Amino acid sequence: MHPAPRAVRRAVAAVTVALLATAVGCAPQPEEKASAAPSGPAAKSCAQGSLATKTSGKLTIATDEPAYEPWYKDDKPANGQGFESAVAYAVAKRLGYGKSAVVWQSVPFNKAFAPGVKTFDFDINQVSISAERKGAVDFSSGYYDVRQAVIALKGGKAARATSIADLKKLKLGAQVGTTSLDYITDVVQPARQAAVYAKNDQAKSALKNGQVDAVVTDLPTAFYITAAEVTDAKIVGQFENQGGSPEQFGLVLDKGSALTRCVTAAVDALRKDGTLARIEKQWLSDAVDAPVLK
Repeated sequence: MHPAPRAVRRAVAAVTVALLATAVGCAPQPEEKASAAPSGPAAKSCAQGSLATKTSGKLTIATDEPAYEPWYKDDKPANGQGFESAVAYAVAKRLGYGKSAVVWQSVPFNKAFAPGVKTFDFDINQVSISAERKGAVDFSSGYYDVRQAVIALKGGKAARATSIADLKKLKLGAQVGTTSLDYITDVVQPARQAAVYAKNDQAKSALKNGQVDAVVTDLPTAFYITAAEVTDAKIVGQFENQGGSPEQFGLVLDKGSALTRCVTAAVDALRKDGTLARIEKQWLSDAVDAPVLK
């Protein structure tokens, strides 16, 4: 008999419920619920094969050219051979990208960690993680613990060095922008200014031609150079790691990259399940102990 008042009451009730819902939605949430709110999108951000990569559905990986052994084989990063090529594909697989979805790109060593937007998703090129470089780029967790080593011709005066003090009067050389050069400058502190080269090939030529007494490289590269490229050279010794933690190579990403957490998780998983150790044993087995220079 009174349809109008009943309709009004229903309308008022509906408006009241809507207002209450709005009030609850706008009210401050308990701290634990607020922090849990983004968990859905965050969980999906590392979904296999669906990352926010430079090219949708592809993973772009960069390294320098030429790509040296034992890190790469036959100067062909895409063949999956050599330590870093194998690591790159293992990381890609963890991220959900098969070999056919990986695109390789050539990027000079120094440019990889220079400030500015990158054209790659990550770079893998024996780049040591450092606080200074972290100011310009992101790094994954370390995929290889490395030491620096000194190479000299077998008949040269540098070949007789047994300590850092013995190196101070020598002419030493290294590639520009490398930790190897930092060790010359900061650890050896030689009386003569170090010779700096754009590429390791130039440093090796300088050693062969007697332009420098010795060159500094990472230890695996030193073993390869002395075994296959400059066979009349020897590893004089290796440096101890400076500081409490070992020097490590890390994958380089854009500063603030959305991929950094996902790539780091992939590297950590490969270390935990023994994959990195197996790849290291396969490709860097020659990088055994060398005399320590103190």
